[in-house]
Amino acid sequence: MTLRHIRIFLAVCSHDYNITRAAESLYMTQPAVSLAIRELEDYYRVRLFERISRKLYITEAGKQLEEYASHLVSMFDDMERELRDWDSAGVLRVGASITIGSQFMPEYVRTYQSVCPAVEVKVQIGPTGFLERELLANRLDFALVEGVVHSPHLVCEEYMEDSLVAICAPGKPFQQGETVEIERFRKQRLLLRESGSGTREEFDSAARLAGFSVEPSWESTSTSALVNAAIHGLGIAVLPGRMVSDQLGNGQVVSFEIRGMDLRRRFMIVYHKNKFLSSSARTFIELCRKSAASEMAVNDSCNR
Repeated sequence: MTLRHIRIFLAVCSHDYNITRAAESLYMTQPAVSLAIRELEDYYRVRLFERISRKLYITEAGKQLEEYASHLVSMFDDMERELRDWDSAGVLRVGASITIGSQFMPEYVRTYQSVCPAVEVKVQIGPTGFLERELLANRLDFALVEGVVHSPHLVCEEYMEDSLVAICAPGKPFQQGETVEIERFRKQRLLLRESGSGTREEFDSAARLAGFSVEPSWESTSTSALVNAAIHGLGIAVLPGRMVSDQLGNGQVVSFEIRGMDLRRRFMIVYHKNKFLSSSARTFIELCRKSAASEMAVNDSCNR
């Protein structure tokens, strides 16, 4: 078994398990690709693909090999770049969930590029569940997320604390700073982010810990849509405080406390446990940590 076998196997996987298209992408003959797959199966003594009606379907063993193989090839390619082109430009693939992507990532990238101008930073912003899948497929080097990460193959390191806030139009039904009992809160029309988003998972987790679950009146991928619905008195939105600071500041909405419900949450740095983090990636991560520490220090000073 060689790295060549692994690359051929991954090419078949990336071309929807089509031997012909994989062969074309590799500038190889179809029989040569088929032979490499058979040699892999013989070597590991497992079936990687089921062959049904002249079409390939990946097996569970094949899926496991695909995960390991993608990271093995990535580590090899990282090594090649680091050692062959030590001082040349590289590419850093960073993911960010919605709040982090909109509130923090522009400043992170701006600061990073002032330190490492030769490195191109490619950013992918999306829900935490989407970023988790991208990390597992090795399409991201690491990600900054605000939600719960489920895969045991991913490493999560806390780097910043944040909180969600419950908001509504003034007096509809609550006032600024009011403390509301859970039973009263759960009877309201709730305007929440979509299932799978970090914000929604954090809220659902807090609700479970408080002993209840909810069926929202509105679900949306758009924070703006939920804020506007709250402004118009259509219900209560639960969103990251940083995303609604302008509306709170100008009095369009008010925030209130829910007795017995903890809406604090943590931002995480996430990467695959088998991922080799290059010096470029480690520099970016350290910059994020320093930025978070600086912001916490400022907040502590303002709260004294």
